[in-house]
Amino acid sequence: MPPFPFTAIVAQEEMKRALLIAAVDPSIGGVLIFGDRGTGKSTAVRALAALLPKIPAVAGCPYSCAPDSPAEACPHCAGQRGEGKSGNRIKTHLIPVPVVDLPLGATEDRVVGALDLERALTRGEKAFEPGLLARANRGFLYIDEANLLEDHLVDLLLDVAASGVNTVEREGLSLRHPARFVLVGSGNPEEGELRPQLLDRFGLACEVTTPTEIATRIEVVRRRDAYERDSEAFCAAQAKAEKALQKTILSARERLGGVSVPDAVLESAARLCLALGTDGLRGELTLMRTARALAALDGAGTVTAAHLRQVAPSALRHRLRRNPLDESGSTARVARAVEEVLGAG
Repeated sequence: MPPFPFTAIVAQEEMKRALLIAAVDPSIGGVLIFGDRGTGKSTAVRALAALLPKIPAVAGCPYSCAPDSPAEACPHCAGQRGEGKSGNRIKTHLIPVPVVDLPLGATEDRVVGALDLERALTRGEKAFEPGLLARANRGFLYIDEANLLEDHLVDLLLDVAASGVNTVEREGLSLRHPARFVLVGSGNPEEGELRPQLLDRFGLACEVTTPTEIATRIEVVRRRDAYERDSEAFCAAQAKAEKALQKTILSARERLGGVSVPDAVLESAARLCLALGTDGLRGELTLMRTARALAALDGAGTVTAAHLRQVAPSALRHRLRRNPLDESGSTARVARAVEEVLGAG
């Protein structure tokens, strides 16, 4: 069954916008989606990956390395390029953008990779068996119930997400391979909070809720039922819209480098972060990059205050210090600061 089309997802506009922004500029740092169960969180991630065009990769590479990546990208490709110097061309093929689930009960060996026991026992060879991080390279790593992830896996993900490289030192093996992915986490805040170290690594944080309007709920049920009854026909009906959105994303990627950010917008971003008391400068950097990616999606050549206003909740709500004297939620606090700094929208 093909994935549910991204353009057929009803409502949840903030979540869809955040995922599209992450697709345009993966350096923003991933997306955290918190909210009720059954609100389309995992559906949206898989739909976005299916929407993106296939990517070229080195044939047989367990890390899906790009053909134009450096020779030291991974042991497999380094060997291929060494052979290529003698006249053999590197074989390539097109693959779908990877989407890898990281289950809560996953062991560290399964995540980072480990010794291939079958080859060790049958052939006496020390060989590496790639883990989930290898499969997620150049794609999406999806963590459902991210707030329940074990601490040692959180630490591991922080290291890899920061460096883009997975280093394995165990059982006599010493290996490095690329592990660049868009980290997408989801969860229900009622089941526990996310560790601050991991929370701050997500570029954007979205809140999703169960729709309360009758018409919206009916439309969600109608579309899901049509998809389950005949997924091929349902996806075919959305093909034109999907193609148009894919073209928009690709155009935005090409346009991104040329989008300018005026000093007045940077000043507004800094004032906004000061008003909210965010730690460090990651808030301003993420706000700037997110607004620039949104401008690229809109086809604009310059970031405006309107772009800041749209992305401020997603970029800043998870970076706020707790204020015991303010019982307002983080979203309300951001909205209040936006109105004070940028004026009413």
